Amino acid sequence: LVSDTVLKERLDPETLESLGLIKQSQQFNQKSVKIKTKLFYKQQKFNLLREENEGYAKLIAELGQDLSGNITSDLILENIKSLIGCFNLDPNRVLDIILEVYECRPEYDDFFVPLIESYMYMCEPQTLCHILGFKFKFYQDPSGETPSSLYRVAAVLLQHNLIDLEDLYVHLLPGDNAIIEEHKREIVEAKQIVRKLTMVVLSSEKTEEKEKEKEKEEEKTEKPPDNQKLGLLEALLKIGDWQHAQSIMDQMPPFYATSHKPIAIALCQLVHVTIEPLYRRVGVPKGAKGSPISALPNKRAPKQADSFEDLRKEVFNMLCYLGPHLSHDPILFAKVVRLGKAFMKEFQCDGSKQEDKEKMEILFSCLLSITDQVLLPSLSLMDCNACMSEELWGMFKTFPYQYRYRLYGQWKNETYNSHPLLVKVKAQTIDRAKYIMKRLTKENVKPSGRQIGKLSHSNPTILFDYILSQIQKYDNLITPVVDSLKYLTSLNYDVLAYCIIEALANPEKERMKHDDTTISSWLQSLASFCGAVFRKYPIELAGLLQYVANQLKAGKRQVFFDLLILKEVVQKMAGIEITEEMTMEQLEAMTGGEQLKAEGGYFGQIRNTKKSSQRLKDALLDHDLALPLCLLMAQQRNGVIFQEGGEKHLKLVGKLYDQCHDTLVQFGGFLASNLSTEDYIKRVPSIDVLCNEFHTPHDAAFFLSRPMYAHHISSKYDELKKAEKGNKQQHKVHKYITSCELVMAPVHDAVISLHLPKVWDDISPQFYATFWSLTMYDLAVPHSSYDREVNKLKVQMKAIDDNQEMPPNKKKKEKERCTALQDKLLEEEKKQLEHVQRVLQRLKLEKDNWLLAKSTKNETITKFLQLCIFPRCIFSAIDAVYCAHFVELVHQQKTPNFSTLLCYDRVFSDIIYTVASCTENEASRYGRFLCCMLETVTRWHSDRVIYEKECGNYPGFLTILRATGFDGGNKADQLDYENFRHVVHKWHYKLTKASVHCLETGEYTHIRNILIVLTKILPWYPKVLNLGQALERRVHKICQEEKEKRPDLYALAMGYSGQLKSRKPFMIPENEFHHKDPPARNAVAATVQNGPGGAGMPTSLTINTVRLEEGTTEETDKLKEKSQGVVKVINKAVNATPKVTTSNGNSASNSKIIKEKDDKEKSGKEKDKEKKDKTPAATPEMKALGKDGKDKPKEERANKDDKAREIKEKTPKSDKEKEKVKKEEKASKEEKSKTVVTIIESKSTAEKEREKEPSRERDVAKEMKSKENAKGGEKMPVAGSLKSPVPRSETSESEREQKRRKVDTHSSPSHSSTVKDNVNELKDSSAKHYINHTTPTLSKSKEREVDKKDLDKSRERSREREKKDEKDRKDRKRDHSNSDREVPQDSTKRRKEENGTTGSSKHSKSESPSDSPRLNEKEKEKNKSKSSGKEKGDSIKAEKMEKSSSGSKKESRHDKEKTEKKEKRDSTGGKEEKK
Repeated sequence: LVSDTVLKERLDPETLESLGLIKQSQQFNQKSVKIKTKLFYKQQKFNLLREENEGYAKLIAELGQDLSGNITSDLILENIKSLIGCFNLDPNRVLDIILEVYECRPEYDDFFVPLIESYMYMCEPQTLCHILGFKFKFYQDPSGETPSSLYRVAAVLLQHNLIDLEDLYVHLLPGDNAIIEEHKREIVEAKQIVRKLTMVVLSSEKTEEKEKEKEKEEEKTEKPPDNQKLGLLEALLKIGDWQHAQSIMDQMPPFYATSHKPIAIALCQLVHVTIEPLYRRVGVPKGAKGSPISALPNKRAPKQADSFEDLRKEVFNMLCYLGPHLSHDPILFAKVVRLGKAFMKEFQCDGSKQEDKEKMEILFSCLLSITDQVLLPSLSLMDCNACMSEELWGMFKTFPYQYRYRLYGQWKNETYNSHPLLVKVKAQTIDRAKYIMKRLTKENVKPSGRQIGKLSHSNPTILFDYILSQIQKYDNLITPVVDSLKYLTSLNYDVLAYCIIEALANPEKERMKHDDTTISSWLQSLASFCGAVFRKYPIELAGLLQYVANQLKAGKRQVFFDLLILKEVVQKMAGIEITEEMTMEQLEAMTGGEQLKAEGGYFGQIRNTKKSSQRLKDALLDHDLALPLCLLMAQQRNGVIFQEGGEKHLKLVGKLYDQCHDTLVQFGGFLASNLSTEDYIKRVPSIDVLCNEFHTPHDAAFFLSRPMYAHHISSKYDELKKAEKGNKQQHKVHKYITSCELVMAPVHDAVISLHLPKVWDDISPQFYATFWSLTMYDLAVPHSSYDREVNKLKVQMKAIDDNQEMPPNKKKKEKERCTALQDKLLEEEKKQLEHVQRVLQRLKLEKDNWLLAKSTKNETITKFLQLCIFPRCIFSAIDAVYCAHFVELVHQQKTPNFSTLLCYDRVFSDIIYTVASCTENEASRYGRFLCCMLETVTRWHSDRVIYEKECGNYPGFLTILRATGFDGGNKADQLDYENFRHVVHKWHYKLTKASVHCLETGEYTHIRNILIVLTKILPWYPKVLNLGQALERRVHKICQEEKEKRPDLYALAMGYSGQLKSRKPFMIPENEFHHKDPPARNAVAATVQNGPGGAGMPTSLTINTVRLEEGTTEETDKLKEKSQGVVKVINKAVNATPKVTTSNGNSASNSKIIKEKDDKEKSGKEKDKEKKDKTPAATPEMKALGKDGKDKPKEERANKDDKAREIKEKTPKSDKEKEKVKKEEKASKEEKSKTVVTIIESKSTAEKEREKEPSRERDVAKEMKSKENAKGGEKMPVAGSLKSPVPRSETSESEREQKRRKVDTHSSPSHSSTVKDNVNELKDSSAKHYINHTTPTLSKSKEREVDKKDLDKSRERSREREKKDEKDRKDRKRDHSNSDREVPQDSTKRRKEENGTTGSSKHSKSESPSDSPRLNEKEKEKNKSKSSGKEKGDSIKAEKMEKSSSGSKKESRHDKEKTEKKEKRDSTGGKEEKK
C-alpha cells in the first residue's frame, strides 16, 4: 500500500533492515553521511578554464590590467582570493596562470615576484617547483622548443630563492650522463678530423669519396633535442644570477656550457657589466670614447668592480669559466687586456706597504693564469685578428720574458689539447701551413708572406713550430721564409723567438751527425735562420742570450752547439764575421779603423747594422749579460778538452774548442766596438781580478781588457788636449805618453800577480802589458788597404755616372753616399797615421826598460815566446800578424837584450810540438804567424842592401852576446849577409824536417795541422828546390794513403799538392839560395844549436840533412823514428844544462865564421885546384857530402876547444898550457898534408876525449887535425883554424872565471861532455838506422849488440891510428916528398885497411842514389860524417862560451887571424915542396 520510497524516507535503518528493504543498516548509515557531507560541506574546485570560464576570465583580466598606477601585489592578491572563493577556481591552476601572465609581462618583475612570494604562503612549498617542472616537461618532446620566457621566469624565481635549484634541476633534460657522453663524442670526432687531415691522400678518387661521405653525414645529423639546462643557464646569466649559473656549470664538463655561443655571449655580457666602472677609470685609451654599458637593474647581480681587487673576486672567476670562448667577444677581450696593462703599470711602479705588495703579487699571478687559460686560447679561436694580437702584446711586453716564454710554452704544448675545438684548430693550422710552405719560393715571397701573417695572428706557436721543422730539413728555405715574415705582429715575433729556443733545446734531437765529428745540419740551418731573423726584425734577444748563458753556466755538453746560435746572431746583427779563410787583403783591412773594417774586412758586405747592433747591445746591457757571457765562454773553451775527454773524436773536440774560441773573439770584438768607455770600464774588472778570481785564461782576459785600455787612453788624451791648447806635434806626443802612463801604471802592477816572480827577471811587467795591450791598429797603417777601398769607390762613382738607366735623383744619392764614404776613409787613415806615430814614440821611450835579462838572453827569448808570442799568435788571425809584426818592431827599435836571431831561430827550429798541439783554426793562425815571420826573413834574405839597412848594425843580429848589455858592438860581431843566408837555409831545412815528420806520423791531427800550416806559408816556403821535392813526395804519399781512409785529409793534401806544384817554377837550387862553401855549414851549425829544447836539437837535424836532400823517403821515415828518440834524450840532457851556452856559443862561432870566410878568400887558389881534382859531378849526393865536408872542420875546432877548456881547468899553470898549444899547432901543420881518415875514428876520439888525462890531449888534437885534412881532401880546402888558444892562456885564471860567471853561473865542462854523450848516442842511433835499412828484420836488442861491437872496433882502430899518426909525423919532418896525386890513393888504401870497405871514395861521391840500390857503405860513411858534424857543433858551443867569457876579445881575434895566416902559409909551403 505504501510505496518503498515513502517507507525509506520515514522509517529508521534498523526497521528497514528487518523489513528487508535494505541489506545492512550500517552501510546505509555511512552512505547517507557521505552524501550529506558531499552536499553540504565539500567546496567545488574548477581546474579547466572551460569549467568556470567566467571566473578564469576575471582572473586573467585582473592580472593583465595596467600595472603602472598605484596597484600593489597585495591588492591584486586579495582580489584573486575573492575570485577563487566565488568561482570555485583551483588555486594551483590560478598559480599556473599567474606564472603564464608573468612570462608574457617580463618587465613587471617588481610586481609579479612579490605576488608569487605572497601567494606561496597559501600553498605547499613544493607546489611552485612542481608546476614549473610540469611546464618544462611539456616542452620535452623531440620537436618541442622551450620558450625563453619560461627560462627567464625560472631564473628570476631561482634568483629570489622562491625555488631550489636542486628541486628544479631534476625536471630538466638532458640528464648529466647524456651531457658527458656528448662531450666525449665531440672530442673523439675532433681527433678523427685531425687524423683525416694528417692522412696522405694518394688519388683524386679518394677525395671525391670523402666529399660524398661528408654530405651523407650532414644529412644524418638531425637537430639535437633542446638542452633545457643550458637554456636556464643562459637566462640566469642574463639576469645576473652568477651563483646559480656557476653551480649549473660545475655539474657539466669544463667549458661544455660556454662552448654554446649564446651562453658564452651571455657570460661575456655579464663580465662587460661587472668591469664597466673600473674599465672607464683605468682602461680606456686616450682619445677613445667608447659606449658605456648600463648596470643590470637587478640588485642581486654581482657587484661592479671599482678596483683590481674586485676583479679578482668575481671577474677572473667568470673569465675562467669562459676559457677559450672569450673569442666570441673581441671587444671584451680587448677590455680585459687593457685592464691587465693598467694593472701592470701600477704593479711595476708600486712602492706601497708590504700588505699591498702581497695583494698585488696575488693579483699578478691571477692575471698570468687568466692569460694562460683564457686570453691565449681565445686568440687561437679568433679568426686572424691582428689588432687583438697587438693589443695583447701591449700587456705582454710588460711581463719579464721568463713569464712570457712560460705562457707560450703552455699555449703551444698544453692548451691545444684541452678542448675539441682547439684540437681541430691546431690540425687546420698545420694543414694550412703545409699548403703555404709547399708553395713558398723566392718569387712569391709577398703573397706567401701575407698568408703566413694571417695564419700567425691566431696560432703563431703551431705555425712557427712547423716552419722551423721545415727549415731544419731544407736550408734553402731560410731566405724566403725570413723575407716572408714581414707581416707578423710584435707578439708573433716574440713567439718566434721562443719557438727557436725551444727547437734548440729539444732534447730528442741529435746534435751530432752519425760520424760524431760534425755538427748536425739541422742545427746549422737553425742557427743561420736565427741570425737572419733577429737581424731583420725587432725581436727581443734577452731570452736567447740568457738561454746561451744558462747553458754555459750549467756546462752542459750541448753548450757548444748553442754557441753556434750566438755566433750567427752576432755575425748577422753586428756585421762582425769570424772566419779562418780571410785573405791577406781582408786581414790588412781589419787592422784599420771601423770604417775600413766594414768596407774591406768581411766577405759579405753587411750594411745597416747600426740599429740591429744597438738592439743587441741594449739586450746585453739591460740584462747584464755582456761580461758573464765572455767569462763563461773563456772558461768553457778550456773546459772542452776535459769535458769531452777521451769519449769523443779528437777532431770534434778541436772543432768545439774552435767554435767556442771563435765565438768569444767575435763577441769580444762586438763589445769592443759597440760599448762606450763608461759601459766597458763599469763592467770589465781589472786584469788581475779577471785572471785570479774568475779564472779567465790570460789571453782571453787581455783580449777583453784591451779595448778598455784603448778607450781609456784616448779619453784621457782628449781631456789633456782640451786642458792645454798646444797644437805642436811634440806637445801632443807628450800628452799621449802621459795619458798612457796614467792608464797603464795600474795594469803594470796588476800583471805581476799573473806569473811567478822569476818571470819578471827576464821581461818587465811593462813590456808584458805593452805587448798584450796593443793591437795591429797601433803598430801600422794599412795604406794599401785604404787606397784599395778608395779606388773601389771611385770606380763605383764612375759606373754610376756611366749608367744611363738610373734616375738622376738616385744617381745623386748614390754619388753622395760614395763621396761621404771616401771622405770618411781618408779621415780615418789620417787619424790612424797620427795615432801610430804617437804609439811608436811611446815605445821608443819605453824600450830600454823592456827586457831586463837578469838571467840570460836565451831565457829572455824563451819567456817572450812562451808568455807573449805563442799564446797570442794562435788567438786570432790579426793577432798572428800582430805577433810577427811586434817581433820585427822590437828588432827595429834596437831594443837592448833582444836577440832577433835567437827569436827567429827558436820560432822556426822545431815546429812539430806547436803544430801538433793546435786545433784546426789555431793551426791556420799559427800558419799565418809563420808566414809573416818568413816574409820578413825572406825580405832580408833577398837583397844585401835591405839586409845591411835593416839588420846590419842592429843589436838583434849581434853574434857575441855579452853579459853586460849592448856596448855599441863591433862590425865583426854582427852576422854578415852571406852567413845570414846560410842561417835562413837552415831554417828552411828545419821546417822541411818538421813537416816531413808530421806527415809521417799517421796521426790525424799532425797531418791535418801541418798541411794547414804549409798551405798558409806557401808564398815564402819552400823556396829551395830539393826541400820542395822532399815535401812533394811525402804529400803525394799522403794523397795515396788517405784517399779511401780519411777523405778530409785527402782533400787537404790534394789541395796543397796542387798549389805546391804551381809554385815549383819559382823554386831555386840550393846553391842560388846560399853559397855552398865551408863557411855555410859553419854558420848553420852555429845557429842550429838554438832549438826550442836548447842545445840538443841540431844533432838530430844534421843527421837528416843529407837524407832529405837525397830524397829517399823510406830512409827519412826510419830516420825520423830514430831521431825522435834521440831528440828526447838530448832534450833531457840539454834541459839539465844551462841554456845560456846555446846562445853564447852560437853567436861566438858566428863571428869566427866571418874571419874564416876572409881567410878562405885568401886561399882561393888552393880551393879551385882541389875542387877541380875532387868534384867530378854535382849530384844531390855530392851536395850532401859537401855539407858533411863543411860540417867536419867545425867539429874539429869544437873538439879542440873542448880540450883546451879541459886543459885550462885541469892545469891552471899557463906554461903547461903554452907548451901544449905549441905542440897542437905543430901537429896541425904536419897533419894538413894527410888525407882521408875514417869517420869511425871521430867517434872514438869523442869518447877518448872524455877518458884521457890532459897528458894525452896533444894526441887528440893531432887526430882532429888529420880529420880536418881528410875532410878537406874529400871536398874542399881546410878552413883557417879557429882562434889559437895562446892568447886565452895570457889572461889569468881568476879573471876568466869571473867573466864566465857573469855570462852564466852554471857553465862547466860537464855541459860539453853531456852533449858529447848525446852525440855518441846519436851516432849509435844513426848506425842502427843503417843496419835497419839493410836488414829490417833485426830486433832492437840485436841492434844494440851490433852497436856495441861497432863501438869497440872503432876504439881499437883509433888507437892503432894514433900510433901510425905519430910515425907519419916523424917521417914527414924528414921528408915532404909526397905529391898531391897520392892523396886520394892513400885515403882509399887506409879506408880499405881500417873499415874493410870495397869501393873508392870517389865512386861513393859521384854515384847518385838512383844508380846504386845498395848504398850501405856510402851511407855509413855519410852517417858518420853527419854525427861528427854534430859533435863538432856541440863542442863549438862550449868553446864559444869560453870565448865570450875570456877577457880581451878583440885581442884574441887579432891573434887568431895571425895564427890562421901562419898556418895557411905553412900548409901551402908544404904543398909547394911536395910539388
